[in-house]
Amino acid sequence: MRVTGIGGKVALVTGAAQGIGETVARHLAELGAIVAAVDLNAERLKELVCDLKSENLHAAEYAVDVSDSFAVDEIVERIEEELGPIEILVNVAGILKPGSIESLSDEDWIATFNVNTNGVFYVSRSVIKRMAPRKIGAIVTVGSNATRVPRMHMAAYAASKAASTMFTKCMGLEQAHNNIRCNVVSPGSTDTAMQRVLWEGEDRAEDVIGGSSESYRVGIPLGKLATSSDIADAVVYLVSDQARHITMHDLCIDGGATLGG
Repeated sequence: MRVTGIGGKVALVTGAAQGIGETVARHLAELGAIVAAVDLNAERLKELVCDLKSENLHAAEYAVDVSDSFAVDEIVERIEEELGPIEILVNVAGILKPGSIESLSDEDWIATFNVNTNGVFYVSRSVIKRMAPRKIGAIVTVGSNATRVPRMHMAAYAASKAASTMFTKCMGLEQAHNNIRCNVVSPGSTDTAMQRVLWEGEDRAEDVIGGSSESYRVGIPLGKLATSSDIADAVVYLVSDQARHITMHDLCIDGGATLGG
């Protein structure tokens, strides 16, 4: 299926310096979007944008901490001034602080929610203020399948993603009359740097695929990890014209790991 409705639109992608965010930015740029790549990592953002421009694609980098409300407002205003009206927003920026609940520090908990939840709120609010009067837009938040089943040693991450998932659905309900669609893509185990943090330096892909009775974790029925492109393809679909009648939906992409839950 060929997707349409992306070319020529300004697309703000957070967490664009690596992993799923980088792949989303690349996919959108390849489809003709003008990508505003946002991340805290200025050096990697610059590398991404230089690479895209070398392929004659349209992109610009904007280094910002999404957990800083004031800075987010400033950067969104700057993007609209420099690139044009934002019609696509993809919230990908996220961090993971694994650990048992009793070992989690206040700082771990707060940092996780500052990026994974507050960051989604700050960026979405700033963009919505500008999208709403124009009555057009599509927003996708990258959540997690960890919002569907309890996970050992991932309480802060799962709780923060659950909050941003429900926030995005509420936003979709509030903004439906403005023709702004808001959806969620919830990846399972995906071969990214964040996934490998959980492996403690070892290649444990087979362990993840096979599951673990000790951690009450079902394996992956399809027998493989997701790739960043698997997730990005779903994001692209949800912001395209082909998904024009889909809003408040949570699309889980986990190879069946949550058994359709």
